[in-house]
Amino acid sequence: MWSKTTILDRLPWRSDADVVFLHPPSLLDFRSRAILLGPISDVIPSSPIFEMYPIGFLSLSDHLERAGFSTRIINLAAKMLASSRYDPERTISKLRPKAFAVDLHWLPHVQGSLAIGELIKKHHPDIPVIYGGYSATYFADELIRYPFVDYVVKGDSTERPLVLLMQAIEGNGALNKVPNLTYKDGNGQVRANKISHVPTNIDDVATDYIIPIRKSLRFFDIKAYLPFRSWAKYPITAVFPFRGCGYNCATCGGSRFACGQVYNRHGVAARSPGKVSQELRHLAKTFNAPTMIIGDIMQNGRQYAYRILDEIKRIRFRNELVLEFFTPPSADIIERVRASVPRYNVEISPESHDERVRRAFGRPFSNNQLEKSIQTCIEQGCERIDLFFMIGLPEQDYQSVMDTIDYCEYLLLSYGQNKTLHPFIAPLAPFIDPGSAVWEQAEAHGYRLFARSLCEHRELMDSASSWKQFLNYETAWMSRDEIVDSTYEAALRLNTLKRKYGLISQDKAAIVDKNARTSREQLKRIDALIANRQQGSTAWKQLEDELKTMMTDTICYKEEINWPTSFYRFNIAGIISQLLGRT
Repeated sequence: MWSKTTILDRLPWRSDADVVFLHPPSLLDFRSRAILLGPISDVIPSSPIFEMYPIGFLSLSDHLERAGFSTRIINLAAKMLASSRYDPERTISKLRPKAFAVDLHWLPHVQGSLAIGELIKKHHPDIPVIYGGYSATYFADELIRYPFVDYVVKGDSTERPLVLLMQAIEGNGALNKVPNLTYKDGNGQVRANKISHVPTNIDDVATDYIIPIRKSLRFFDIKAYLPFRSWAKYPITAVFPFRGCGYNCATCGGSRFACGQVYNRHGVAARSPGKVSQELRHLAKTFNAPTMIIGDIMQNGRQYAYRILDEIKRIRFRNELVLEFFTPPSADIIERVRASVPRYNVEISPESHDERVRRAFGRPFSNNQLEKSIQTCIEQGCERIDLFFMIGLPEQDYQSVMDTIDYCEYLLLSYGQNKTLHPFIAPLAPFIDPGSAVWEQAEAHGYRLFARSLCEHRELMDSASSWKQFLNYETAWMSRDEIVDSTYEAALRLNTLKRKYGLISQDKAAIVDKNARTSREQLKRIDALIANRQQGSTAWKQLEDELKTMMTDTICYKEEINWPTSFYRFNIAGIISQLLGRT
């Protein structure tokens, strides 16, 4: 075991970068802590530790590099998941950048993100610590008052402000001239510059996946750049055509309401279709894996969607393309998709079978529209249609959740003959997004919030023994207990339907069934022991031993969410060509 700097650390290409981006786990102490994390990440690629770092790290790195600052990304969460021996504090202590940048984009990272900031200052009291992300923006006034936080870069477009901040840190600019910045001045006083950098032209924002490949080779640290734990086996990629959103989902921190209230973005900023297709072509030269266009291509108008699809057709994109629609796409759009790309998948989130619940949440469409769209997608050769339903919505009670599963069976019976249709259901967990309409007007929407500040959310995560205790809300229609109970019951029923209609094998369905029942039973035992004040008892220690093994596949089999991909997932020749600059 190495006790000092290794030979590799002394090589010139291992020198520290100017800016080191650190992505924290949701819980810094997850490896030593007994906690039932439950189904909070079963329908997303990452684990319950939320090791997927914000894709904005790549565009931030790109802008900094073009301005002359070297960068490095270290996915601490992924490295901690990969090895029980990996010590994030030791890594941090050895780094010597000009600044550390820590993301607090999603609120579930609050415990891990703040703990990482504390570790940085413990070892490097004189190196600036910069925070950014949606949650960092919302809580900027609270965040900047922590002694380990020097700067908070706010907004949804921080590429240019971060460059200006680094120049100011070097003495080539004034902090009060850096847009979107909250900081402490030389006297320790908090100063807050307005969020004035809100670009409407975002063509200079690119997600270049060759950057992490190149950098991981430079630093001999592939795991540090993995977007999530299993990415090497399933290298899905994404293209982001938009900043902002045209829709108002009630609990979303990236909704139109939140963007206007928090990030000073009024309206959707869209990249030109040519830039979107250029990025897709670049990805196809690197990967033989699915690519998802994040955001509904219809939200900038029908003509914009047509132009994107025409550009995709022009470049002859051959990888699996995944399109998400916030409302069911009309027949002409699906026909245009079919004409533009040979293999495509569609994602729609109806949230509930009940149109009243759906409208209350912010999804204004009918079941008739949904079913017509499903039928059209099937007729037009869509390889897969994913439908996502949610638990914890306004106007939704326990019976409504069960009725949603009945609706899933109706859909599978009506449209599931060729196994194209894949329904999922998951709880709204662990937190309501700060800045969303429900967060700002909880009582009016029928919600009760148990935490409001960063400190309170960190305490929730520090004190919780189960994912139920993570939940920062309950509704007028369902308590925390009912949200949890309906989640497990709905998952078990839907798992049975998937087995019945051939969407999942008997063996995989049995795994989900067993894990769901085990997880539900463990949660009941946790509640009973806490109610009887038996923490520390023999029964509690026995339960803690069981919980030290992180359980997934509790509401669906994790690989169910995977889209089709090629056997050879990486285009090795294309990667080498790009690494050598022969694009």
